Amino acid sequence: MSQFQESLPSTGGKAQSFTPGSARRTSYPQVAHNLALVLGGGGAAGNAWEIGIIAGLAEAGLDMTEAADLVIGTSSGATAAAQLRSGIPPAELFASVLSPPVQPVRQNRERPPALPMATVFERMRAISATATSAADLQRAMGAFGLESDPVLESTAGHHRSVVAARLPRHEWPARPMIVVAVNAHTGELATFDRDSGVDLVDAVTAGTALPGSSPTININGTRYINGGVRSAENADLASGYANVVVLSPFGGRSGTLPEGQFEGLRRPPEWGMDLEGQVEVLRKQGSRVEVITPDADSQAAMGTNQMDPATRIPSARAGFDQGKQEATHVTIL
Repeated sequence: MSQFQESLPSTGGKAQSFTPGSARRTSYPQVAHNLALVLGGGGAAGNAWEIGIIAGLAEAGLDMTEAADLVIGTSSGATAAAQLRSGIPPAELFASVLSPPVQPVRQNRERPPALPMATVFERMRAISATATSAADLQRAMGAFGLESDPVLESTAGHHRSVVAARLPRHEWPARPMIVVAVNAHTGELATFDRDSGVDLVDAVTAGTALPGSSPTININGTRYINGGVRSAENADLASGYANVVVLSPFGGRSGTLPEGQFEGLRRPPEWGMDLEGQVEVLRKQGSRVEVITPDADSQAAMGTNQMDPATRIPSARAGFDQGKQEATHVTIL
């Protein structure tokens, strides 16, 4: 369903690009639509749902892969961003989700040993329950990731191989794309783009490294964790764009969710990391924003454990059907 819809005058804002550890901006050429596409995290189900939504919109005549001047990907949305920026038509990407998953080369089919997910989720929620600010939460989650590394270090190669197998292209796209991560040492925002000098597979591996489940990722001596630790969508990174479309598999929710779901981190509105608050700020800056969240059928398809790979096919199909319906509501294009 579309949420938070509102039409405001175009600001004609310029594209922005961020690099790890800084807020450096690089201006890209002005384009007609000036549209940022924000892809939030949501596990295996969320990734497939986002591909389904984009394919459904394209089927109805709204090809976001062509219209988006910037794509911002967080967590599983980072994988979706790289997939959508690969140049492969949405219909083909959708078909690939419905196909059997590709096994990483020279990897066993069994995932290497890791901490039980119930233990991971419990620890993450305990961290968020005692956090006093967004920065405090991010630092504590980074510390949790570093603390877990000795147990998980043997899985690093597996994680990267899985990411590599999911990406149609291993080179950064020519058109602007940002992968969001968090510095595990400081808890600070870290973003990667084609100008960062970081390998695309490494960037997506870092951006999808869930503390306690995957090891932190070492890039040039700094370790990184999942960008969803900061925000499930990081929609604020679309600041300066006249038009913003956000796909939010978690529906902008925060707080306690059913057992088995990652996005149960507490994010009080005053921290500014919740989706509704970020959308409000974007609108005050003059952006037109539309947020698409799972409708009832998509929620049913995604289930209570969105990390489960078995949810991918039903989530993609439900997203495709929803995307075709959403095309009649999306007014930005």
